[in-house]
Amino acid sequence: MLDKSIPYHEVWMKRQLKLPVATANLPCGFSFQFYQVGDEKAWAEIETSVLEFESKSDAITYFQRTFAPYKEKLAQQMLFIVAPNGEKVATCTAWQKQIQRQSYPLFHWLAVKPEYQGLGLATALVAQILTLFQKLMKEESTIYLHTQTWSHDAIFLYKKFGFSLMSDNLDGSINVDYPIVMQLMTALEK
Repeated sequence: MLDKSIPYHEVWMKRQLKLPVATANLPCGFSFQFYQVGDEKAWAEIETSVLEFESKSDAITYFQRTFAPYKEKLAQQMLFIVAPNGEKVATCTAWQKQIQRQSYPLFHWLAVKPEYQGLGLATALVAQILTLFQKLMKEESTIYLHTQTWSHDAIFLYKKFGFSLMSDNLDGSINVDYPIVMQLMTALEK
């Protein structure tokens, strides 16, 4: 869940595609499942539960604008974790961002419902999505990730998987938040 008790600052991270991916297993009874038509409701519920959106309707609106036009890609790139009771409880997506006619691989929207956090689901999703990127991409590349200081626990997880903080934004401009992010992350690491 987002930690809104600390100041918000934008964070960009990157990781080389070819780096080895540590394995991480799901707890017994949990399984991975790719997006199926209608899963936008589950996605919205998960993302709203971690405070990424004010309401499920806001999350659905974002989904419809950003993901809905690409149903075929979603079925191969948006992953959910399903609990033993059949509930979708976590999600992440191996996506792309277009900037000036160039496509950038983007690790996107990792979230685990609060009542399922602490079970290793986020770790398993990170490993699975990074492995998926390696299968989908034919040439060597860099994987990018956009997050914020409110997700500092996730930032530490991403670092364990080889992501590093970037001093610039994806478009090459300077991230003015970078020095503050570095100070804050150092303080939180202690």
